This record gives sequence, C-alpha cells and structure tokens, in this order.
Amino acid sequence: MSATITRIFGIDCGHRVTRHESKCRHPHGHRYTFEVTITADALDEMGRVIDFGVVKALIGAWLDDNLDHGYIACSLDGVGDALRAQGFKVFTMPGTEEPTAENLAMLVLAQAQALLAGRPLRVVHVRCYETPNCWADAVAT
Repeated sequence: MSATITRIFGIDCGHRVTRHESKCRHPHGHRYTFEVTITADALDEMGRVIDFGVVKALIGAWLDDNLDHGYIACSLDGVGDALRAQGFKVFTMPGTEEPTAENLAMLVLAQAQALLAGRPLRVVHVRCYETPNCWADAVAT
C-alpha cells in the first residue's frame, strides 16, 4: 500500500509558441497552476509522505526563482534573447522544446524529481493548467 500527496503551485509568466499555427505564436501571458503529486511506499515517523512545507520550500522556490514573473522561451525565440539582453528574467526551455503546457509539465516533473532525489519517495505526476479549462499531464514511468 502507498500514499500520495499533491501540492498546488501558481505562477504568472509570459511565453509564446514560436512554431504555433495560430495566435499562440504571439507573446502572451498565463496564470499557470501546477499540481505536483508525490508518493511513498511507507509514511515517515509522523505519518506523512513528506512535509508539505518541504515541498513548497524546494519545488515552490524553484518555480519562483526560474519561471514566476518571467518569460519562458524556446531556444529559437528571439523575443527571449531580446528580453534577456535588457535584463529581464528569461527561462529557456531545454533543447529546442517549445514552452507548451505538455513540455512545462514534463519540465516540472523532471525538476521536482531532481529536487527530491535521495528521499524515500517518488514524484509521479505533474498537471500543468495553462488556463482553468486546459491542462496537460506528465506521468512518471
């Protein structure tokens, strides 16, 4: 038997999908919400998967430091380069990945796994809401 917890994080940032066939190729912003789900085969001595405060301190801080109130760019996006040159906060996606909800969910899943590595638990799921009506899921395999 195992237990899971989920912590929700909200950030505001801009992006564009450079190769999008419609209006999303233009710079715009979102209020992203990330649901990060963590599981453990056994609970700690206090009966928890992990303290929610630890999750907030690690994953929340990474989101705040890297994405919140910034611009998320594809490496092919000259807008990101121009903003960075002017001293603005810019996060560049790995490789040539576009900052889609799907890629952001996978990015946050990988980052959360790295931040919690070495603990007796697993980050198993991240849901990225791009809007209240649209979301993407990344599931650990």
